[in-house]
Amino acid sequence: MSGLLGVRLLLLWGSACLWLPGLARGSLFISGAHEALQETRGAARSLQKRSTTEVTVEVYSVTVDCTVTSRFAHTDMTSKALNKANTSQEIFFEMELPKTAFITNFSMEIDGQVYVGEVKEKEKAKKEYEKAVSSGQTAGLVKASGRKMEKFSVSVNIAAKSNVTFILTYEELLQRKQGQYEILTRIKPKQAVQEFQIVTNIYEPQGISYVDAHATFLSNELLPLVEKTVTDNKAHISFSPTLEQQRKCASCDETLIDGDFIIKYDVNRVVGLGDIQIVNGYFVHFFAPPDLPRVPKNVVFVIDRSGSMSGRKMVQTREALLAILKDLHEEDYFALIQFDDRIDSWQKSLTKATKENVDQAMIYVQQINYRGGTDINQAVLTGVEMLLKDRREKKLPERSVDMIILLTDGMPNSGESHLPRIQENVRSAIRGNMSLFCLGFGNDVDYSFLDVMSKQNKGLARRIFEGSDATLQLQGFYDEVSSPLLSDVDMRYPDNAVESLTTNHFNQLFNGSEIVVAGRLMDNDLDNFLVEVFGQGFEEDFIVQGQASTVDWGVMYPDEEYIFGDFTERLWAYLTIQQLLEKSKSGATDEKANATAKALDMSLQYSFVTPLTSMVVTKPETEDGTDTPLIADKLTEEQRQQAERNIHRNLPVTPVSHTYSSAPTYFVDGDPHFMIELPDRDDALCFNVNDKPGTIFNLVRDPNSGILVNGQIIGDKKIPPDGKINTYFWRFGIIHQTLGVKLEVDTEVISVFQDGKWVKLLWSDAASLKGLNVDLLLTKDRSLTVTLKDSVKFVILLHKVWKKHPYHRDYLGFYTLDSHLLSPSVHGLLGQFYHGIEYEVTNLRPGEVPEKPAATMFVKGQELNVTRGWQRDFRRDMKNGENVPCWFIHSNGTGLLDGDATDYIVLGLFKTV
Repeated sequence: MSGLLGVRLLLLWGSACLWLPGLARGSLFISGAHEALQETRGAARSLQKRSTTEVTVEVYSVTVDCTVTSRFAHTDMTSKALNKANTSQEIFFEMELPKTAFITNFSMEIDGQVYVGEVKEKEKAKKEYEKAVSSGQTAGLVKASGRKMEKFSVSVNIAAKSNVTFILTYEELLQRKQGQYEILTRIKPKQAVQEFQIVTNIYEPQGISYVDAHATFLSNELLPLVEKTVTDNKAHISFSPTLEQQRKCASCDETLIDGDFIIKYDVNRVVGLGDIQIVNGYFVHFFAPPDLPRVPKNVVFVIDRSGSMSGRKMVQTREALLAILKDLHEEDYFALIQFDDRIDSWQKSLTKATKENVDQAMIYVQQINYRGGTDINQAVLTGVEMLLKDRREKKLPERSVDMIILLTDGMPNSGESHLPRIQENVRSAIRGNMSLFCLGFGNDVDYSFLDVMSKQNKGLARRIFEGSDATLQLQGFYDEVSSPLLSDVDMRYPDNAVESLTTNHFNQLFNGSEIVVAGRLMDNDLDNFLVEVFGQGFEEDFIVQGQASTVDWGVMYPDEEYIFGDFTERLWAYLTIQQLLEKSKSGATDEKANATAKALDMSLQYSFVTPLTSMVVTKPETEDGTDTPLIADKLTEEQRQQAERNIHRNLPVTPVSHTYSSAPTYFVDGDPHFMIELPDRDDALCFNVNDKPGTIFNLVRDPNSGILVNGQIIGDKKIPPDGKINTYFWRFGIIHQTLGVKLEVDTEVISVFQDGKWVKLLWSDAASLKGLNVDLLLTKDRSLTVTLKDSVKFVILLHKVWKKHPYHRDYLGFYTLDSHLLSPSVHGLLGQFYHGIEYEVTNLRPGEVPEKPAATMFVKGQELNVTRGWQRDFRRDMKNGENVPCWFIHSNGTGLLDGDATDYIVLGLFKTV
């Protein structure tokens, strides 16, 4: 940050602003930029508000403006800030948007000068990014964030007394799921804002059947502030609390607004053609007729029981299957196949879903257990043959829908294991006669393999994330596909009237969903615009024909300044690009290349940030006179999955393109309290380690890179009246053998050995030393930041105690800010967590102390009793610290640590044993 003695402002808020299906996050975060230890500070925690330092940058406006026009949502997110200081400050804007949305614009206005983003081909943008990195500049990044979101970040240096406005725009077609559209905003401003406003306007010419708006944070006082006005075809929802109404208390800056703001709605529907909108030469056709009888289904469940499904996964799979079996209709037929390296079927044929058969199947499901390898190929082929055989033998209703639901958590390692050959085997066997739905459980599956295989066979793939809600995810997916209403649906339009149609043949229409087709009109002769819809229903074919009629938007909305008049064209472009991107993965070889080229051209033409494009913004000149390009990308699902693997498994974090995973923070401070902060989970784990004064513990050891960090504890001067002796770290030894760097840091002196000589510094100094392999930043009587070249970054904090205190002494805290370049072999009391930790918390219950609830934690194959508590992070408030909520693991971290805490004791400050 160029040594600025200023304030870094982090604006984190976001998105799906009112979008389906994404989630949104938001927070406002202000901290001292002159403390280098703040540089990798992630999103402010959602579990508990934390104190802030004096604010010299004022965020005076945060607004979200969302316009939904016939399901197509256009969102503008705007933040305004003023640098009130007499020195320049760095302001960091960070927001999250749904992974299915396309960014269409990002701009900054700084003292009247506007910097506007330009969408470019990704490879060209990447070159600009690489140039920025090689010149030492920082570029904006987009990275995966949780299941449905991606995070966009950018920073800019603002002169004294100057204003800055950030504007981000993105668009998305709302998807109808289970009978409704959902518009969700996650709001976490973290402090009260002078102007805070969320406004949503919904325009639906079909008519709005209902609108519901609520929020997880709404108190009785805030509830009346949600204003909702609904007419036949328009809804206006707004939420705009004043500064005082946002505050938790009259004298504090903490805000009540912390959670999800959710709008749900649906439109009126009549039997017939559906709704057709024609604007500026483009049309969009929505089709979801009401009151159709469901078509019986014949479903084969193919369940992975390989060894990797052990533990919680298998329990959750059984729970979900039991619930799904209960929901089967009696006219449905079903089968159960479980597989590892062997294939076992409950019955040789599909079985009618009578109560007796379902009860017997539930007994069978409860006995499914994990064992061998993973033969996906033979398992799926067995299900296909079972359906085909029953069809040939006329055991299934003629008018019914055939489907296979595959659930697997790993890669095929038994039988046929070549992925393209498996895909071809399955496609050749199915031959378009049934749908294959693939559920990938966890991060070990090759989601791309499942995604392509399902789309080749009239289905779709869905990721099931490991977590306490996995059972609900499985049930939720089944609910979406459990009630087919029509099969083989054809949407037909006159060849001489339309061109550039999006997909107009659909394998199924499920209850609660919607079919959407868009295209371009060749002329405006609507008298020649005859529309036909054909589909196979339960008892008879569904056939409807009619002349398309249009809505005069000026007549329907006479009082509106209609500013979204090209929505049909942009909706058509959005839908076309999405479908081309799918075809580029699952189509034939020549189709893939053509689809990719066309998707790129359209992305550039309509300024959509897609997996093929990037948005580049040239940010203002820095103090050294250079411009820096900022990059906004759209991640592929494969990149998202890789990022999640890096977080949740013990693997090194490897950037994909220019995307990065959120960096957790690991530290030990106090007497001694260890903390693992996990921003991607909005959570933290903590434990204490107690031993006699003088003991030396290994904190970090990476044999591959040659890094070693040990720490020695010291006790109180004498035994306090309560008889409890506190211990603290007072001395650290740090070695990087490869770089030839050695440091010894205690509460009085900092000794550095590099380039064959020792350099000593006192904590009373303020210094910045740069060497070939190590950089040191010493803030007087406060902190030492150690950056080792191409490896790791630490901060050591000095806690000074009154010299005449009868018991306590000065002590140190040790914080890891950046560890992602260390090898998978890194270990130690802190180091073992650097590449992720998997755990689940369940059975929340009252604890011994009312404000500290207890729970059960599953971690490293063990079941632990843990307590909800907090530890203090002293990086921003050296005097009092900031309370960080965490799950406390008792008995010196037993069960969470590898081995016992005493296993980490070493005999010297620079020794490994």
